Amino acid sequence: MLIPGLVSITFRTLSPQEIVDLVVRAQLTGIEWGGDVHVPHGEESIARSVRSMTEDVGLRVAAYGSYYRVGHPETGPFEAVLSSAAALGAPRIRVWPGTQGTDSADDAYFAQVVEDSRRIADLAAAEEIDVVYEFHRNTLTDTNAAARRLLEAVDHANVRSYWQPPRGYSVEDNLAGIDAVFPWLAGVHVFNWHGTTYERLPLADAAEDWTQYLSKTKTTGHDLYALIEFVRGDAPEQFLDDAAALKRWAVDAEM
Repeated sequence: MLIPGLVSITFRTLSPQEIVDLVVRAQLTGIEWGGDVHVPHGEESIARSVRSMTEDVGLRVAAYGSYYRVGHPETGPFEAVLSSAAALGAPRIRVWPGTQGTDSADDAYFAQVVEDSRRIADLAAAEEIDVVYEFHRNTLTDTNAAARRLLEAVDHANVRSYWQPPRGYSVEDNLAGIDAVFPWLAGVHVFNWHGTTYERLPLADAAEDWTQYLSKTKTTGHDLYALIEFVRGDAPEQFLDDAAALKRWAVDAEM
């Protein structure tokens, strides 16, 4: 089933308690806590506090959204990222697959990211935590084919993938992207940006597109978080409207 929630970095200026209160108000289920502001890497006491704050009101920790760049241990160290994720009770850690897009990455760089992916996946597996790639430009998951190539090359049971609609792609290309990572799909980041201006728009305006995406993801046969990431004007009231739309779509996708 689809489990609706929020990516906390949508509201970087709000405190963890304010975010929890907002998600409760929206009647969503889970939160992916960001590792840059709300639960900094290696700050285990903060992670434990945020975990309690989340679970005490019946919400779930959906993931730990780290800013670890695979192949670049200096962006961690990953051990600090992992310690925070474990203290937070996160079932998965989001990571970024490198710092280069596929157009500029050579074979040596690709191998570097593959090797580090396997290393951190082994470390996370010992804590029963998955590693999940961001699906994003300027990384080795910047196209549908690139994302699948990387996942197949890593070939690790503990490495999975998020999906989100790349800016400027057609609905057909986006559906093909879901297909490309489908065997590894662990969740979806949900937003509505104008394809060329990058203006943030109300999520409900993209109902026709998102109902197709979510209907396709539901066929994985396992629970998936659908997490709102960014809203128009960074406005809590817009988030509440977007959350209402997402909840409707999640219900419709299960019918």
